[in-house]
Amino acid sequence: MAKEKSNPNYKVIAENRRARYDYAIEDDLECGIILTGSEVKSLREHSANVAESYAEVHDGELWLVNSYIAPYDRAMFGHDEKRRRKLLVSRKELARLWSDTQRKGMTLVPLVLYFNHRGMAKLKIGIAKGKKVADKRATEAKRDWQRQKARLLRDAR
Repeated sequence: MAKEKSNPNYKVIAENRRARYDYAIEDDLECGIILTGSEVKSLREHSANVAESYAEVHDGELWLVNSYIAPYDRAMFGHDEKRRRKLLVSRKELARLWSDTQRKGMTLVPLVLYFNHRGMAKLKIGIAKGKKVADKRATEAKRDWQRQKARLLRDAR
């Protein structure tokens, strides 16, 4: 991902920062997304939110549900802000996602919405399992320890 970030065309539009706190991400997958013209223009202005959304396999297709893309005010033909958007993955990946979500507690969580190095809108989704409160506390304690350790190392110099 460091290679992608150095590329001037790579731009993060929306990030679900809370996903790694609320879920244990087992695997992630990059997929395409079908958008209308006004949605792409709106994304170029960085006006989107994937924090409350999720992905689901329905009738043999992968859909992004409850994502928000702000309306583009200069568009001749607008779009519905919270419509279901179809995600593009291969059949093999779709079958794997469907089988993973059938297990207990697994869900598909959007992590990052971005433009790749070719200027195409992509969505990174994670196959995740919800964390319990104790797991969240352990994650928070680990993060605090890492922060404190970095501070101690910085002050020792």
